[in-house]
Amino acid sequence: MRRKIFDVLLQWKNTEKGRVALLIEGARRVGKSYIVKEFAQKAYRSYIMVDLSYMPKPLQGVFDDYLNDIPMFLSLLQNVTGTTLYDRESLIVFDEVQAYPKARQAIKHLVADGRYDYIETGSLLGIMENTQGILLPSEERILKMYPMDFEEFLWAMEDEMTMPFIRSCFERQMPLGPMHRKTMELFRQYLIVGGMPQAVEMYAKTRLFREADQVKRDILNLYSRSVGQYARGYAEKVKSVFENIPSELQRHEKRFRLSAIEQGARYRSYESSFLWLRDAMMTNMCYGVTEPTAGMKLTTDQTTFKCYMADTGLLISHAFDEKVIQGEELYTKLMFDKLEINSGMLVENIVAQMFVASGHKLYFYSNNSRVNAEDRMEIDFLIEKSQLTNAHNICPIEVKSGKNYTTVSLNKFCRKFEKQLSIPYIIHSKDLKIDDGIVYLPIYMSSLL
Repeated sequence: MRRKIFDVLLQWKNTEKGRVALLIEGARRVGKSYIVKEFAQKAYRSYIMVDLSYMPKPLQGVFDDYLNDIPMFLSLLQNVTGTTLYDRESLIVFDEVQAYPKARQAIKHLVADGRYDYIETGSLLGIMENTQGILLPSEERILKMYPMDFEEFLWAMEDEMTMPFIRSCFERQMPLGPMHRKTMELFRQYLIVGGMPQAVEMYAKTRLFREADQVKRDILNLYSRSVGQYARGYAEKVKSVFENIPSELQRHEKRFRLSAIEQGARYRSYESSFLWLRDAMMTNMCYGVTEPTAGMKLTTDQTTFKCYMADTGLLISHAFDEKVIQGEELYTKLMFDKLEINSGMLVENIVAQMFVASGHKLYFYSNNSRVNAEDRMEIDFLIEKSQLTNAHNICPIEVKSGKNYTTVSLNKFCRKFEKQLSIPYIIHSKDLKIDDGIVYLPIYMSSLL
């Protein structure tokens, strides 16, 4: 499983030279341990990788008794693991660091020692229980890891040519022409399988969606157990929110309604549940804004939001009954866009997934005015230009899953906020075109915005 994050790790090694440790944070089963081990094997003379969630007793003793004595700790670590470390040529990895928070605290002194490089990996690192009682090191740089993107999926399918061609067409604002149909078929495979490495690996080996689905269900079961283990005191609320994500995304207006969980429920009662899922990187939160201005945090309404799943492949397995999805009929309908349900749920979710992996914060705009029809509109996503200016900073984006659609909301939005807006986009299943100032992008180009 070739991952782009490998190049980021290599750049960190070559530029920082041990001055700062790297903390790779991601959802469970997103491939953190795999890529770090591969990096350690290829980029260093030697390495020690310690799984802090499952340490044998001799190793446990080294951590329990000697973390406050760095020279002795490093000496014993080499002896117990049988691995020789070399100054500036070796890497020490603390895998699943959330299981042993004191190791994370010791990073400050290990980095100060200066002889070796350090990488930590972990899930649920934002969960308060995993940081209580320790001093978080300032010598730690956080790098978030997400499910595999479309290009990484293509690499797993042994396809090195499609994405460079897509990128070239995007940069020149040209349609793919005869290649569009084939590319959409590849993208729908990615949408169905998702980006969890184990599911992608299974699909690459078997080319069977149902085999990948079983892997995804195992991951969902693992997530459910994680909620029970770590969301102490409000696990049932977290599970209720997670179970309702597919049904809320299925609605035309995809804003999450707390009334779907409990009649009369208030955001204050469930806020911790949404934040828990976000911090566990199991979901992507998209917040409503009152105005599309530069620095959209300033106009964000934290109580108005959409809750997407972090991986669309997991969303499909989460949304459909196992008996239904085991047959090939569902996949055939998904592949040929013939599914009876509102497929906008899946399309919007994967666009959100691609935006997050590209470094965008998720925002949307909605106005349900009963007074003025001209003000009544909803824009699926708003993203900021990479370089902000005095005006025209925000790109409004509408996601269209069907072949026939209107641009009424986008047109209203462009009229109302003309001075604040940059290029408006429609993301759809058709090829690239530019019409009346709107750029119509095929969905597989979302990550290039």
